[in-house]
Amino acid sequence: VSSTIPLTTHVLNATDGVPAARMALSLHQLDSKLMIWAMLSVGTTNQDGRCPGLINQEAFTPGMYKLRFETGSYWEGLGQPSFYPYVEVVFTISEPEQRFHIPLLMSRFSYSTYRGS
Repeated sequence: VSSTIPLTTHVLNATDGVPAARMALSLHQLDSKLMIWAMLSVGTTNQDGRCPGLINQEAFTPGMYKLRFETGSYWEGLGQPSFYPYVEVVFTISEPEQRFHIPLLMSRFSYSTYRGS
């Protein structure tokens, strides 16, 4: 059994300059035959804004994936309005043996992401 974690994420609240703790998120994979998204896992960010264990190496196969971050609920929990009810980051994996890190830097009215390592 491989102990490698193939996919990680880190959510940062740029408005307050802190990790985005207790944000719900989910990982999905596109069924290329049916063209529908299948939910693979759900999680919540920890105090450091990270959500380990979304998928193991054996289940991480080539294909199209998306991470859905429940940003609206996060901001609502802080008593603040926000523009985006959720953020979906869609990405393609062609070499699943590599490690992928997908950070989300967000405020109430903007967000950015990139492929980290």
